[in-house]
Amino acid sequence: MTGSTLWDLVAWRADRTPDAAALIQGTPSARHERRITFGGLHRRAERVAAGLYERGVRPGSRVVWQLPTRIETVLFSLALARIGAVQSPVVPLYRDHEVDQVLRRTRAAFVAVPGTPRGGDQSGFGHTAFDHTAMAHRLAAALPDPPAVIEAYRPATGHGPGDGLPDGDPAVLPPPPTDPGEPRWIYWTSGTTAAPRGVLHTDRSLRTAGRRLAEALRIAPSDVGSMAFPYAHVAGSDYTVLLLLHGIPALLLERFALPGSLAAYRRHRVTLAGGSTACYALFLAEQRKLPPGRRLLPSLRLLAGGGAPKPPELYHEVVAELGCQLTHGYALTEAPMVTMGDPRDSPELLATTDGRPPAGMEIRIAPGSGEILLRGPAVCHGYLDEPAPFDADGFLPTGDIGHLTPTGHLVVTGRLKDIIIRKGENISAREIEDLLYGHPDITEAAVIGLPDAERGERVCAVVEQPPGARELTLGAVTSRLLSQGLAPHKLPEQLEVLAALPRGATLRKVLKQELRERFGGEAGRAES
Repeated sequence: MTGSTLWDLVAWRADRTPDAAALIQGTPSARHERRITFGGLHRRAERVAAGLYERGVRPGSRVVWQLPTRIETVLFSLALARIGAVQSPVVPLYRDHEVDQVLRRTRAAFVAVPGTPRGGDQSGFGHTAFDHTAMAHRLAAALPDPPAVIEAYRPATGHGPGDGLPDGDPAVLPPPPTDPGEPRWIYWTSGTTAAPRGVLHTDRSLRTAGRRLAEALRIAPSDVGSMAFPYAHVAGSDYTVLLLLHGIPALLLERFALPGSLAAYRRHRVTLAGGSTACYALFLAEQRKLPPGRRLLPSLRLLAGGGAPKPPELYHEVVAELGCQLTHGYALTEAPMVTMGDPRDSPELLATTDGRPPAGMEIRIAPGSGEILLRGPAVCHGYLDEPAPFDADGFLPTGDIGHLTPTGHLVVTGRLKDIIIRKGENISAREIEDLLYGHPDITEAAVIGLPDAERGERVCAVVEQPPGARELTLGAVTSRLLSQGLAPHKLPEQLEVLAALPRGATLRKVLKQELRERFGGEAGRAES
């Protein structure tokens, strides 16, 4: 299957194991769950493609879609892949400001939303009262060339996985696309530090990423995966490739919330879970509510993910308390699979590194700055309507910094923007955050640099505390950091405590720019 399109992969899997379960729509009650086989996925996606074609969607048409994590969404996306349309997924939590930017910058001909709301569910997403259909019509009407609004599907009624989706006769369709190297995907960066950027991917780059992820996780025929993140994230297509290659099923969760989602994980004996560091911590918190010796998810063999830094101590806690392995990797929208920990690596490597790159992924560390540069078939083709971002050797600058160990493992130490320059000395925010994580009265920490007339920048630690924790003081925090061996010039000079750190809409990354804006003009909590 090397070099083929995503639709070729769908057809190949349907031919091999047509009756095998592909997707299971998880719900709190088994009575309302729905599922679809790989054969059903192929047949229904082709009929949805025909229905979209009859509505005017053609090869090369730009289609923005904002849909939740449902079987219907996977079908809709695969249908666009069958036609050869250019699709731009948008996470459901985006609102007018972000969606308007996407519509204008893509110059979309179509925008798809779940459908007209009914009853108490005002979105079709099942957990929010926001009306995405009304927003799509409102934004489209304000554009010089309004895109056609497609109400992609109605709220599920239990009548099958294709309920409400467009439907047509596949005989009307042109042949499937044949060029896996044509950019037909526009994903959006999270925008945690700046305006979102449209990242251009191809079937080849997404298929390469998914194949390498499957290899890294050492997928077995008995595995059951899970998607508890927005399917519109680049990880959605990444994971779909993994499922198609190995023919294993995955549990889809429209809304990941613990403890509510645990029943579905247990019912389907999920073996692979994860998503981000925040997900690891949520599972761990639930495990700690149980009596000693009782596992939260007995079938779980592996937590895996990326998207945010992983404190080494968190690795050891997960393995010891959840009773499963934890492999963490490094990826970004521009390259959905860069490195991943190997379950067979040593505990030391799994705790302190972000894994090794797979075959074909080249990593270069820029001299001086330490910036991570990437080259390989899983790397994007650039950005929408922006100059090519690659250097003279074809490497993509990531804005992240790190180093490679003698074993070839990558250690990501932070963002270029997270380097705090205090009195001319470079300070890594990540180093301080990892130490703060081990504090018994701190759930999570974000360390930022704030403007300071005397020092250039001062070090500010913003922390979350668990319920019932003792009140923190700056002096107590810095004393502990000193006892852990942190150099005095790196100590925080400002401490802020929040009930919850602000997070992004997809993998729950901490939004440091919001913290900088909030606390940049404050003297902060200082020790008297």
